[in-house]
Order: sequence, then C-alpha cells, then structure tokens
Amino acid sequence: MSDAAAPGSEENSVFDGPLEDRLSIRERIDSYSDAVFRRDAEAWIANWSDEAVWRISGSELRGRSQIKSAWIAAMDAFAVVGFFATPGAIRVEGGRAIARVYAQEILVDHNGKVLKIIGVYDDQLVKSAASWLFAERVYTVLHDAVTS
Repeated sequence: MSDAAAPGSEENSVFDGPLEDRLSIRERIDSYSDAVFRRDAEAWIANWSDEAVWRISGSELRGRSQIKSAWIAAMDAFAVVGFFATPGAIRVEGGRAIARVYAQEILVDHNGKVLKIIGVYDDQLVKSAASWLFAERVYTVLHDAVTS
C-alpha cells in the first residue's frame, strides 16, 4: 500500500483555505476575464497589485503601468478577443494565495485570422484592504493554432 494521501484528503486538495477568500479570488479571475472581453484597460489593470509582475511570452513586466501598456498594445492587434478562464487550484494562507488558472483564448485579428490559444496561469495573489489582487501571473502557452 502506498504512503500517498488518499484522494480528497487535505494533502491532495487543490482548493484550500477560507471559502470566502476562495470565492473572492474566483471573482477576481472572473473580473479579469470580463475586462478582457470588454477590452476595458482600467477594469483589467484594477485586478493587479501596484508592484505586480506579469511573465508572458518570455517577457517580464513589472508594475501596473508597464503591465497595462503591454496589454493595451497586445489588444490593439485584435478586432475581437475572447478569454475564458477556469481555476484548477486556489490555496489561501493568510493574506497570500496561489492559484492555477486554465485559459482558452480566441483572438481575431483585423484581417479575420483566428488565433486559438490554450494556456495556464500560475498566480500569486495578495489580500489588500478591499480585495484580493494579482501579485504575479506567469502565463504558459500549452497549445496554439491559427486559422483563416
């Protein structure tokens, strides 16, 4: 018999910590997704802490100003953007949390070319006085495909 913990035990739980905090983090993920769909830069950057780090496509962006500028430039390349996010894990410990979020993106450029991306975010969040915010998001593309 294996010494590994049984499925469903606390050691294997990918959702751990106070339910209220986990719900708030889930709402943060949903707010991020909604802002992408609406292409609302102010609503999107409001999901990040002031000193946040975003690691994406081999780049490391630091601070809200740099992160927001890069996001606006990326969004300008597309006529339509769809962003669907599903948490795979949320673990809360005090005022910090980690999360794993799977993402499916459907991006249509200005010429009608469609880019489909499946990716995963490895996140660190911090609890501010008002809510949970992303302190670090590391995005890894798992698969992408282009169609015309």
